[in-house]
Amino acid sequence: MARSRRFQPVAQHLKRSSILVAWAFLLASCSSTPPKSLVTPLPPVAKQPLVQKPQHNEPVRGVWLATVSRLDWPPVSSVNGDSPASRIQQQQKALTDKLDNLKSLGINTVFFQVKPDGTALWPSRILPWSDMLTGKIGQDPGYDPLQFMLDEAHKRGMKVHAWFNPYRVSTNTRPGTVAALNRTLSLNPASVFVLHRDWIRTAGDRYVLDPGIPEARDWIASIVAEVVSRYPVDGVQFDDYFYAESAGSTLNDNATWRQYGQGFASKADWRRNNTQQLIAQVSRTIKQINPNVEFGVSPAGVWRNRSHDPAGSDTRGAAAYDESFADTRRWVQQGLLDYIAPQLYWPFARDAARYNVLAKWWAEVVKPTQTRLYIGVALYKVGEPSSKEPDWTVKGGVPELKKQLDLNESEPQIDGTILFREDNLNQPQTQDAVRYLRSRWGS
Repeated sequence: MARSRRFQPVAQHLKRSSILVAWAFLLASCSSTPPKSLVTPLPPVAKQPLVQKPQHNEPVRGVWLATVSRLDWPPVSSVNGDSPASRIQQQQKALTDKLDNLKSLGINTVFFQVKPDGTALWPSRILPWSDMLTGKIGQDPGYDPLQFMLDEAHKRGMKVHAWFNPYRVSTNTRPGTVAALNRTLSLNPASVFVLHRDWIRTAGDRYVLDPGIPEARDWIASIVAEVVSRYPVDGVQFDDYFYAESAGSTLNDNATWRQYGQGFASKADWRRNNTQQLIAQVSRTIKQINPNVEFGVSPAGVWRNRSHDPAGSDTRGAAAYDESFADTRRWVQQGLLDYIAPQLYWPFARDAARYNVLAKWWAEVVKPTQTRLYIGVALYKVGEPSSKEPDWTVKGGVPELKKQLDLNESEPQIDGTILFREDNLNQPQTQDAVRYLRSRWGS
């Protein structure tokens, strides 16, 4: 799966605020209870003037199009084709067919995964070519997939947001993967895996960059800058992989913590600050290059649970603040994002994380800010039997989907819906829902 958490429920502080924060850290470190949220000053103390929320003529009706593991594109069969020409033709036709279908459904924005791991789907001077295109890391596919996507989508009146996974280097740690990464040493550019081996850690059974290393964050910002400066993308989006650990495969950043963690009451606070710095740096970078390019993040749907924080939602799900060390609410408050797209992948009846409870909680978060709110909806669950979420199979999942879209379109603070993910539109179990979407959104 492209984003495992999808399957589970800079601004400067004023001097006085800094003192309060220091006391909050001190108090938190003396208590066994989870740390309370810090009150973040709203936009007047942002590092730079906020870009005013542009008037959108229509709500975002989006879809994520994943390239990691070739989940949505390119077709696996194209990589095993007879010739480069046939591969290119098959990949390009598959993409235009998808765009034609999305257009007919009323989709107006595609969130296209251009950096699925430590490789690129454009001719980068920083990253090697993605093996998703040819089967071999660093092999030129013979065309520019990002430019092709932009040309074809814009031709159809659709917007494209370049979707980046910031820290993932590989999707596994198998010997064959290590060998393939090592073979890039003779390439220009080579993989970060061989160029900066000291930045690489293992977490969640993947190779990842250590978010605590400042140079690694600079490197990520430079990749985003390359795309924004060279391509007419409408937006840039990061997904929910920041500190992406699993129970049996945690990120060992003890050495980095010892080197850079001075002044923080806990490793958790330091980790959240690392993520905060990345978001702030990328936000500034994008706006300096092209203020019209939107920057957004699609985090796990729960910021914090109310049981851990009075400012949190009435939920009992995995929380971005505590699990991936992403203080997503703070980023909204500080004006670092043009939009936030929380993944609300549960039905109205899921007691631990009700869709309506979370959608309304996020609406309140963005209300006093300039940040737009798009809601990520779990198309991948439609039609799939589930003992905990049976609503997805009732009448093909259409009643649940209708309730979610009705709420999104009736809540003034919600500016759009994004479906996860594109290939699920083509599955037999979703066809009742697809027909409903076409009747509701299609022209």
